Amino acid sequence: METKKATKIFEALMSAERLGIFRLLVKHAPDGLVAGELSRLTGIPKSNLSFHLKAIASSGLVSMEREGRNTRYRASIPLMLEVIAYLTAECCSGSPEYCSQCRTESGIDAGLLPACCENREPQDGEMP
Repeated sequence: METKKATKIFEALMSAERLGIFRLLVKHAPDGLVAGELSRLTGIPKSNLSFHLKAIASSGLVSMEREGRNTRYRASIPLMLEVIAYLTAECCSGSPEYCSQCRTESGIDAGLLPACCENREPQDGEMP
């Protein structure tokens, strides 16, 4: 992932409302939700909701699909996982013990995060 693309994604999630909308869509993946359901579940009026959804959709994190008079919004799970991989790709380089400890303490399923440190080959001059 390019830094420019990651920056656009992080900017799209900069507000509590947008982050909440995205997390709700992740929860309802892969089916997603229509705008009316999103408005009801978040308590955000439809006019404000469309403003936030447009910003999130422009980042690629959410897709839109017309269903008659409604629009269904879906979280892009592959892109979300790509962002996680981008953030953790070089986690604790050179310190696999610390990386392993943080993974354990985070409570995040180990299969979700890349095994960046545990399986990393030592670089020239590093101790195995």
